Amino acid sequence: MTAADQNGADWELDFYSRPILEPDGRKRWELLITTTPPAEGESKPFRFEKRCPSGEVNSLWLAAALAEAIEAAETDGWGRPLRLRCWRSSMRTMIQRAAAELDLEMISSRRTYALLDWLMQRELEVYPKDEGFMAGPLAPPPAAVLTPPVPLPEAVQGDAWSWASLPAELLQDANSWPMGFSSLIPLPAGLPKEASVPGLRLFSSSRALALAGWLGGMEPVRLQVDGRQLLLEAGQDDRWLVSDLDASAAKEIEQGLTNSREHVRGLQFISVQTNPETQSFAGFWMMRDLPMP
Repeated sequence: MTAADQNGADWELDFYSRPILEPDGRKRWELLITTTPPAEGESKPFRFEKRCPSGEVNSLWLAAALAEAIEAAETDGWGRPLRLRCWRSSMRTMIQRAAAELDLEMISSRRTYALLDWLMQRELEVYPKDEGFMAGPLAPPPAAVLTPPVPLPEAVQGDAWSWASLPAELLQDANSWPMGFSSLIPLPAGLPKEASVPGLRLFSSSRALALAGWLGGMEPVRLQVDGRQLLLEAGQDDRWLVSDLDASAAKEIEQGLTNSREHVRGLQFISVQTNPETQSFAGFWMMRDLPMP
């Protein structure tokens, strides 16, 4: 991949403490940055990691570290980040201030699948090898306070919807499909070609493209079933009610999502079309249901 091709990549960022005690008895703080990988091709991502002294956890340190990361990226042939994606709500204000210092756009989004994969790999393979690693049971983190779901905005409500599934093999060619708005991600390695990927199809005969534009701006993350409601999680902590379900539909969809977590690493999709027969998409998003550490 050329430097020109690499310009404009989004960065996924995590600035947080790790399960390691430093010699001063305080937890280690660390900045991790990775580029969002393209949906196709096998390019090596730009990655940046830097430890932060526990007494300097502030936006000034972070802004200086981001400037260092930009310099390192340019040395490696990458351009400045198009956007920073921040998924921890507790760090949003600090990251936003640091980004503003460098005239960088930050969006609150959990579409940070590459970062979450990297974090899980580090928690399994990297941190346990470090001196000071806090092995054994730890105090559980505070229970997440879930945002109550609200109905989808009128601009994102289509004429109808249906639940569907696509074979993983078909999604390998998604980048060549005719689409308006879209956000594709690389398929997890090792997926069986016949593996079933569940998803939501939205239909609007008169304003499919406008609906897709609104949906893309919401940063869709994953679909879930809560009781007898189909929910779309989006942004940093938004939860949208797609539809109420009858008991049999709720069971069927929940089983499809469970199978996705167990067999296709949480892969899901949302499509927007004018009608069920059309072969083009006003919008298409691939998502993954991943645990948030």
